[in-house]
Amino acid sequence: MKLEIITSEPLPAEIHTRLIITYIKAGYPSPAQDFAEEKIDLNRLLIKRPSSTFLIRVSGNSMNDIIHDGDILIVDRSLEPQSGDIALCVLNGEFTVKRIQFSSNNEIKLIPENPNFPEIKIKENDDFQVWGVITYIIRKAK
Repeated sequence: MKLEIITSEPLPAEIHTRLIITYIKAGYPSPAQDFAEEKIDLNRLLIKRPSSTFLIRVSGNSMNDIIHDGDILIVDRSLEPQSGDIALCVLNGEFTVKRIQFSSNNEIKLIPENPNFPEIKIKENDDFQVWGVITYIIRKAK
C-alpha cells in the first residue's frame, strides 16, 4: 500500500462552509420544506488535535471494503489505538493501513478488509509501530 502525505503543515485555523439543516422525509417529497442554515467549521468537526493530525492519500486495495484507492485519511497520532481501530502502522520500514486487533495474550494482528489479503500477525522480531489512528475517511462521492 502506497501512502502519500498530503500536508504536514498546520491547517488553517478555520474552514467554514454552509450546513443546511433539514429533515428528509420518507413520504411524498415537498419542494417547500423548511430548512435552516448555519456555518460549520470543517477543522473543528474533523480535526480535534491539529498539532498531532495529518492527512494521507491511500493507494491500494487491501482495505477496499472501507477505504478505497485514492481516499484521503485523517490520522491522529495522539490517540492510543484500541482493538478494532483502523490505524496507520509501520511494519519493518513499510507503511500500511489496517484494522488493528489486540488479543489477551499480547498478540497483535493487522486485519485487512479485503478477504483476498491475509491477516498479518506481528512477530516479536518485527519492527512495528502504530503511527496514528484513522479518524475520518474523505472520498469523492462520484
